[in-house]
Amino acid sequence: MILLTYLIGILIGLSLTAPPGPVNSVISTESMKSKAHGVSVGAGAMTADLVFFVIVFRFGAFIPVLALHALYLAGAVLLLYISYSVLKSKISRRTRKGNYLVGLTMGITNPFQILWWMTVGLFFIRYFHIASIAGLFTGIIIWILSFPFVMNKYARRFERYVKIFSFAVLFSFAIYLLYSGVVYFLR
Repeated sequence: MILLTYLIGILIGLSLTAPPGPVNSVISTESMKSKAHGVSVGAGAMTADLVFFVIVFRFGAFIPVLALHALYLAGAVLLLYISYSVLKSKISRRTRKGNYLVGLTMGITNPFQILWWMTVGLFFIRYFHIASIAGLFTGIIIWILSFPFVMNKYARRFERYVKIFSFAVLFSFAIYLLYSGVVYFLR
């Protein structure tokens, strides 16, 4: 039974990290510079997941809705900046620390990541064995180690298209977050 819940956790971890989105767009772009750059962004985002796990585990549903919508606005501004940076970036070396902080900041301000932990994550923690949480983070680690390697190997041929795709995903998501945050505060 413990092995089964661990395997379920891996599947949930992969489902949390694999869909296209802002973090994977930045991982793609950074992986063209080096595999370590992409892994570093993913490690930062995974740290955000660890922070959310601890918060949800300890405090559950005590986070006010107003705080979530303020994070929408902060996340939108951040993503607008990052989308512009991705479009203007050249393949060059940056410190891994900077990439890690980008991933961490994106993860901490990502409303979908926050909402996942406040809904599915909360349910997951309450109703599954602790082995499932270990599996969840194993799934995340599998993704953040494998995805940058694949992108590094194949994305260089398509650098321009990866940048345009990354910009479009980040910019679109930023506009959506900005809209969601503004609509909430105008009500």
